[in-house]
Amino acid sequence: MPVNLGVCLPTFERGDEGMREIPSLARHIEQVGLDMVWAGDHLCARVPFLESVVALSAAAAVTERVRIGFGVMLLALRQQAWAAKQLSSLQYLSGNRVVLGVGAGIHPQDWPVGGVAFAGRGRRTEVMLRALPDLFAGRPTSLLTVPGEPVMTLEPAVPAPPVWVGGMSDRALRRVLDHGVGWLASLLEPAQLGHRAAKLAAMAAEAGTRTPEVGTTVFAALSTDPEESRRSHQHLVRFLRSLTGEQGLSEQQATRLVVSGPPEKLAERLDQYLRAGARTFVINLSGNNLRRQYDLLARSRELLLG
Repeated sequence: MPVNLGVCLPTFERGDEGMREIPSLARHIEQVGLDMVWAGDHLCARVPFLESVVALSAAAAVTERVRIGFGVMLLALRQQAWAAKQLSSLQYLSGNRVVLGVGAGIHPQDWPVGGVAFAGRGRRTEVMLRALPDLFAGRPTSLLTVPGEPVMTLEPAVPAPPVWVGGMSDRALRRVLDHGVGWLASLLEPAQLGHRAAKLAAMAAEAGTRTPEVGTTVFAALSTDPEESRRSHQHLVRFLRSLTGEQGLSEQQATRLVVSGPPEKLAERLDQYLRAGARTFVINLSGNNLRRQYDLLARSRELLLG
């Protein structure tokens, strides 16, 4: 099974200049040989945050090879017909390069603004996932999340993108078995990932289905300068703790999750995740000079695969 190494586009927290450079950064990511570009999804972030379909469309328009990944889309926060239409259009225009990561979401503040109840989002996610294969195939499909359950037929039909399901709970793992080809983890150390991957494999065996692929997000700051690495490491630890709130990651936990330094150090950490069962990596880079970091990330890829 191949190893896929991709990188998150700077869709948030880097200011207007970084976000406006997404097309040229996506071209650079492709040129240095990385496999995927990814974008997260957030409606009410505390910092400037671009919409994921728009950001990934900009990346798809200027690239030919890299796959276009949602890491992850809050599918249930969206109106069902428009979400299916946007995804099928992006799949069509990108030449079938979309990888659809889907999560149920953990931030309650997004949902009132989106007009969707936070409670019940898991079930709504599953109903929408269940409908996607028929919608992508251009078959008449009842929209069960819409009053009156109207029937929709999407044209042009497209191949269904592979679905990766995010989330750490047993219910999220069950959702992987029911709807996905892969599980996309986050904020787990290699040993923790291995434990949950073994749980997923056991659930798959019990259900009599194939074991899904495993991927994980890795938070990193790449530099060959020790002082720059130290500053970036501290910044990234603070950022991770802000993601999970006061009751989330401790400073020690966040410190263990962050990788900062030269490409050799990241390659070593990726090898640990590889041994734990992951073969798809979403690298969330922090710090300055992203183009230089993409170059270093490509070197990490060479070291990992060599």
